Amino acid sequence: MDERRGMVKRNGVDLAYAYLQGFAPTLVFCPGFASDMNGTKALFLRDRCAERGQAMLRFDYSGHGESGGAFSDGTIGAWAADARAVLDAIVPAGQKILVGSSMGGWIALLLARDMAPHLAGFVGIAAAPDFSEDLIRATLTPQQSLTLDREGIVLLPNPYGEPTPITRDFLEDGTQHLVLPSKIGIFAPVRLIHGQRDAEVPWRTSLHLAEQIEGEDVQVTLVKDGEHRLSRDRDLVLIDDVCARLTD
Repeated sequence: MDERRGMVKRNGVDLAYAYLQGFAPTLVFCPGFASDMNGTKALFLRDRCAERGQAMLRFDYSGHGESGGAFSDGTIGAWAADARAVLDAIVPAGQKILVGSSMGGWIALLLARDMAPHLAGFVGIAAAPDFSEDLIRATLTPQQSLTLDREGIVLLPNPYGEPTPITRDFLEDGTQHLVLPSKIGIFAPVRLIHGQRDAEVPWRTSLHLAEQIEGEDVQVTLVKDGEHRLSRDRDLVLIDDVCARLTD
């Protein structure tokens, strides 16, 4: 497996990446909130791309995984800029398929708007566009809102581990990058996969996203017993099959 690992620097912060050489379109994996490029889905897709001989790029946003920076300093705009910096430095040309998991779906949507001629496809896995507004700000308790106003940061429960720090800057920046209120100018094939037992991101989010995408080649796959992570063996096979079909 010919995979090159390294760092790209943006604003003085080292951003970790792993690039698997192969044929285009390059699969570009955008991980989720507090996740990283070594997650189950990213590594599974990396291995399947290696089997096909297809190129793949995966990376960590600042404050995530092997990258520098503090997680609590991050925002949607900053992490989208991180993704763009790595993509421009490592795969500046050629066709690409963007694959976004959870928050990575929002990041990938922001990337897709600027790369129409080079976008061969878009895959959202439990995509969570606008989640800072719809799923965090809208659900804060009065006490959490008060803490956020007073201290600029609040710790929210995390079903997967330690409480997650949410800052005022993160929420305010999120409002500057909302995509669902208006039509989204993506005309490449779009495939959205969502579990109907997703307790973090409602599966109807993918239906709303499908409605907002201007292109006609949009398909939504609902996994009735699927949860948010969609990391079971059969989920992974489904995700790879969708990516492989777009590649073909």
